[in-house]
Amino acid sequence: MAGKRVTLADVARLAGLSPTSASMILNGRPNTRLSQQAHDRVFSAAQQLGYRPNMAARGLRTEKTLTIGFISDVVATTRFASGLIKGALQAAEDAGHVMLVLETGGDPAREAEAVAAVLDRQVDGIVFASMRAREFFVPEIPESTGVVMLNATNARFPTSVLPDEQAGGRLAVELLAEQGHRRIALIGHNKEVEHDVFRSTTVARRIAGIRAAMDERGLDFIDETSIWLWEPDDGFRATMSLMERHRDVQALLCMNDRLAFGAYQALSELGLSVPDDVSIVSFDDDEIAAYLRPGLTTVALPHQAMGRRAVELLLSEGEAGETLVEMPAVIRGSIAAPMS
Repeated sequence: MAGKRVTLADVARLAGLSPTSASMILNGRPNTRLSQQAHDRVFSAAQQLGYRPNMAARGLRTEKTLTIGFISDVVATTRFASGLIKGALQAAEDAGHVMLVLETGGDPAREAEAVAAVLDRQVDGIVFASMRAREFFVPEIPESTGVVMLNATNARFPTSVLPDEQAGGRLAVELLAEQGHRRIALIGHNKEVEHDVFRSTTVARRIAGIRAAMDERGLDFIDETSIWLWEPDDGFRATMSLMERHRDVQALLCMNDRLAFGAYQALSELGLSVPDDVSIVSFDDDEIAAYLRPGLTTVALPHQAMGRRAVELLLSEGEAGETLVEMPAVIRGSIAAPMS
């Protein structure tokens, strides 16, 4: 049978102080005029007794439960975007908060149930997260509940945290151009086929950054391949077809690491090496990028930093708006100066 819960009164009695004085010390109230010795006695008594504050009672007094809701589609059940949760958890822990994580699979009915569940627990705010940046459905929420969209957007809740995809697109081009590459092919998007058609707002920004950087350098892609599913098999087939048309290609800019993985396989089958014959740069910094040989140079999605920033914004109750997080280059061995 579980023992009786240790109360604030038990701590105060062992420390030889009143419950009011013990409460002021444990809650860190400034200017209590209580001696350091009194503080030490209270903290020692709390540790000795295993005292844990009654969060429900504290919530009634302060109107804060020190609890955050984190509602996502498939972030928790897929490895790719797990950094969003990791960063959010770290920020919540640093701020002395607990985070409740609920997964919905993107089902609107389950999203409504998840919102009801966290509101029943009187969370101080909610982070809505998406594995792939998109417009995220948000059920009705009381105006008093703070909301931050993470890797997602919503017209009713304008505070959002997104990767800086436009700058990331520019960076990918710069990594190739700085090595002297001019005969570059784009794997995963074709402006003629996919005009005004994008998988998400952030992909549109990535493309805009890529094309702006190419234009500024007076460069044009020698080939563009439209691919809707960015998977290794698609990258393999696209690269095999590309090399039949343009054997003189110097570099590939792949729209994600999985396409790049397929490109590696195709080049190997053709007897070509990375980066001696063809350089490759891509996006995301998927786990696979570090396992390729040579390692894949990629512009990373900063999921962990994004998750941390979302919780910081939620707790600071700052101004609404879009926060863009820098996408850093992860330099490995897949880019070198062209041989010819």
